[in-house]
Amino acid sequence: MKKFNQDFTIEKDDFLNMGNVSDKVRTILHEMEFPSELIRRVSTVLYQGEINMLIHAGGGKINLDISEGVITMTLSDKGPGIENIEEAMKEGYSTAGTKAKARGFGEGMGLSSMKKFSDEMYIYSKPGEGTTVIMKVFF
Repeated sequence: MKKFNQDFTIEKDDFLNMGNVSDKVRTILHEMEFPSELIRRVSTVLYQGEINMLIHAGGGKINLDISEGVITMTLSDKGPGIENIEEAMKEGYSTAGTKAKARGFGEGMGLSSMKKFSDEMYIYSKPGEGTTVIMKVFF
């Protein structure tokens, strides 16, 4: 049985290293000999999560847990939270500011892509306190 657990930190305003966590996880999954389609799905949801954490929350934590036939990714931040999760899930919906848009981000595809490429996704958010997103990909 494949087992693995590791925490990663997304530092505030660290746009230069954006994508590093998804790259590291891609390498880990490749070394564990997971199929390329599964690696692509996990990498996609993590990259979108990293972008969201940087743009909207100023960073956060990611936990990667592999066990019992499931890859679980838990993304937690202490950002402003999501006012309306249903609205935020719609493709094209974005609250990204001008700084993020000037960098080419904020097209409103993050959460919808995360849901599309994960088998299960749960969002817990409290305005003013932060957000936790749990995504699962089964193997």
